[in-house]
Amino acid sequence: MTRASPGAERTADRLTALGFQPVVAPLLAIEPIPQPAPDLDGVRTLVFTSRNGVAAFAALSERRDRPALTVGDATADAARQAGFQDVTSASGALDDLAALIRRTPDAGPVLACLAETPAGDLAARVGGGVEIRVLRVYRAVATPAGPPEAFDAVLIHSPRAALELTRRLTPDAARSRLAVAISSAAAAPLAPLPFAGVRVAAHPDEAALISALGNPGARV
Repeated sequence: MTRASPGAERTADRLTALGFQPVVAPLLAIEPIPQPAPDLDGVRTLVFTSRNGVAAFAALSERRDRPALTVGDATADAARQAGFQDVTSASGALDDLAALIRRTPDAGPVLACLAETPAGDLAARVGGGVEIRVLRVYRAVATPAGPPEAFDAVLIHSPRAALELTRRLTPDAARSRLAVAISSAAAAPLAPLPFAGVRVAAHPDEAALISALGNPGARV
């Protein structure tokens, strides 16, 4: 399992409860980007594309007086736990979040709390009808971890994790193993590796990712 902590531990707990044997080998680590508290003057809505963005913003600012729009339900739960009262989830991926922003009355100006290197261009997906201000609040950095010798399947939570995996896993090591990605974007970087199979979750959330993994019995 390649997910960064603390998400990796949450995923491992879910897998263990289902009868899997999780092997935690995070290829990325999450670091907040040090900066002053953000200026919310003129900002009507906050947007979060991950739980990491919520945690990083919450560490920078005590403000919880703006509505929050989130990419998915897990991120929405994290926003509520951080103290936001008005939270709406797009229950999907980046395009779903962009659609939610477009159909939210008077959403802009929006402050999008993102990774240093986002997985996609949110402003381009939203279009010109809503002002999107970007605040880069965290970064994902590569760890020195290598793939364990014993595993049967690998879970991929992001395109960045997939890219790191392709840099560290040999073709021979991939050949007899299964890869399960949370989205098509997360599966795409895996193309150079000859996995025995690559599955994509039916919905971009962890429940669907684990469902795509199949029955217990594998070291993940």
